[in-house]
Amino acid sequence: MEFDVQKIRQDFPILSKKVNGYPLVYFDNAATSQKPQIVIDSIVDYYSNYNANIHRGVHTLSQVATDAYELSRKKIRKHFNASKDCEIIFTSGCTHGINIVASGFSSLLKKGDEIIVSAMEHHSNIVPWQMLCEKTGVLLKVIPMNEDGELIISEYENLLSNNTKLVFVNHVSNSLGTVNPIKDIIDKAHQKGAAVLIDGAQATSHLIPDFQELGVDFYVTSAHKMCGPTGVGILYGKEEWLKKLPPYQGGGEMIKEVTFKKTTYADLPHKFEAGTPNISAGISFGVAIDYLNTIGLKKIATYENELLTYATDQLMKIEGVKIYGTSKNKVAVISFNIGTIHPYDIGTIIDKLGIAVRTGHHCTQPIMDFYKIPGTVRASFAFYNTKQEIDVFIEAIKKAKMMLS
Repeated sequence: MEFDVQKIRQDFPILSKKVNGYPLVYFDNAATSQKPQIVIDSIVDYYSNYNANIHRGVHTLSQVATDAYELSRKKIRKHFNASKDCEIIFTSGCTHGINIVASGFSSLLKKGDEIIVSAMEHHSNIVPWQMLCEKTGVLLKVIPMNEDGELIISEYENLLSNNTKLVFVNHVSNSLGTVNPIKDIIDKAHQKGAAVLIDGAQATSHLIPDFQELGVDFYVTSAHKMCGPTGVGILYGKEEWLKKLPPYQGGGEMIKEVTFKKTTYADLPHKFEAGTPNISAGISFGVAIDYLNTIGLKKIATYENELLTYATDQLMKIEGVKIYGTSKNKVAVISFNIGTIHPYDIGTIIDKLGIAVRTGHHCTQPIMDFYKIPGTVRASFAFYNTKQEIDVFIEAIKKAKMMLS
């Protein structure tokens, strides 16, 4: 398929919307991506034509819904090259997946054990582990970062020890765009016998991690940043690890047999999928993956890099702009400030011109503390954005600067 951004834009109904009387310029893709009509239609189709609970009914609608849901699991397994369908656990999103693993490890770890996190994590990949430490007495260590927004791998190597049991880092920083060297991080952890969880929330809309090639033990991601619906994601886990972890929640679906004396648990993946899932979202996740693969993730990455380069060059022509996160290996995210102007004020003004960006600490307060700033303006681009939109954005930034200086 030839990459035709104008044709692609026609797949997204919201992109024709006006905000405050101006054509929408949506540069908040790191928060959530927009949805193509084919994904929206798949949700409507489920509720209109075969709405039923799954895995439990012998009637026709239940069987149709179950088949569609499990087909989506197979699509996801194939997309990320997991070895087995049962290694793909449907979740409500990355936060849910991380908490499943953190809860499970709370019964496997003891005082004196060590776990390692990076300095550039989203709060959802910090707080569950702090809670685990409070429960178990486990020691939390932090991989530091440098001014370019890159992890200092030599310091990571020094933190690793025979007491290290788990390492968890993001694949891509949501506030800086940095692509972390996760293969190297995983290999070094495995040399010490530690397991690794990767938060892929910001990565999987730009690239395709190969779970088997990486050798990763756990990987989480969410559909809503991949043109899919909110409220669904996956936890990938190696089968041997998922068998070691206890269930996260008790209820229907995750059981094999229940008596008042004892309950036995279902096999994978259902052991971690208690209760009625978000069925339509799970099915639509598979549709979104099909859509992205029709375009091609390599083509998407190439085009988004062009947008990143163009926007960076244009922003740096504005006096007083400082960009945070200048790694050579990054995705289409730019975090910046202009002098002492508060990022919230810039975001508010350009919103009046129809431009959506994110301002604040982006759920990464430790990063903002590192740079000694209250937050940034974050512009994050997707494959349906254009250079013309960037031009509109740049003019709006200039106007905001003039008004606020």
